[in-house]
Amino acid sequence: MTNLLILLAMPETVRNQYRDRVRQRFPALNVTLVDHHSKVDPHIGTADVLLTFAPMLSDRVLQSATRLKWLQALGTGLDNLIDLPSLRKDVIVTNVRGIHGPPVSEAAIGAMLALARDLPRAIRLQEKQQWQRFPARLLHDKTVGIFGIGTIAETLAPKCKALGMRVIGVSSTPRPLPGFDRVHASADLGEVVGEFDFFVLLTPLTEKTRNCIGAEVFAAMKPTSYFINLARGGVVDEDALLEALRSGRIAGAALDVFSEEPLPAGHPFWSMNNVIITTHQGGFCDVYIDHAWPTVVTNMRCFLDGDIDGMVNVVPH
Repeated sequence: MTNLLILLAMPETVRNQYRDRVRQRFPALNVTLVDHHSKVDPHIGTADVLLTFAPMLSDRVLQSATRLKWLQALGTGLDNLIDLPSLRKDVIVTNVRGIHGPPVSEAAIGAMLALARDLPRAIRLQEKQQWQRFPARLLHDKTVGIFGIGTIAETLAPKCKALGMRVIGVSSTPRPLPGFDRVHASADLGEVVGEFDFFVLLTPLTEKTRNCIGAEVFAAMKPTSYFINLARGGVVDEDALLEALRSGRIAGAALDVFSEEPLPAGHPFWSMNNVIITTHQGGFCDVYIDHAWPTVVTNMRCFLDGDIDGMVNVVPH
């Protein structure tokens, strides 16, 4: 019998959906579900398949996964997965791609609106039962810069245009795209970032992009501009971001991802009035499993049938 271990640090009702769907669709599987990597020890040594999100992994899991043949990541990002030292070359790795456009683009729009209308201030006033009025900033006629152009950016750009915004893209492969007024090369970021009223970060974390958003970039931004990170925390020099926020070099930030997750209690970001924190929620939505499920089913069917060449979204490592 094939043993599947599902590792999901998510609400119980959500993680149970994955377990129950797998059991119903593939009754021959022996399915075990755990909610944290610290709980895998009784199961990981006999697991043939691991179903998880990369940020929920630890290298210790793979150290003990001596029988593992296939790892299905439920997200797109490959950091904290193919860079783990204990990932054996013979383990098949697959991910889920092309489904994050709607949820993450809506997260970007929500972050821009929340920053522009200073919703955290309104919530603080509500908690104090204080009636104060302050002007909102408009998205209309503002410029949004999107660094990292893939499925998410291509979904986001037309939504920004529908709100009356100018859209500038920054990409390692610049090319004309619908919804973008201009697209620049990544090397030109420092020259164009000063035009941005909102800077949305979507680029993957690689060795090339690690800490690429630092003091020089923040220094070139408008003091009235906002920074939104829906990519990975490691893309940003967080010390430089803290300084930019504290000094008023930029107006504020909406941060969904961090170099260390969960963000530790007592971290300065938690207490900053010009920062909105969400807990790696960008792609997490009510129908995520519906969008990821076809990839899981296709790959599970192929794996069980021995049709390794038929598996989709195979990641070289």
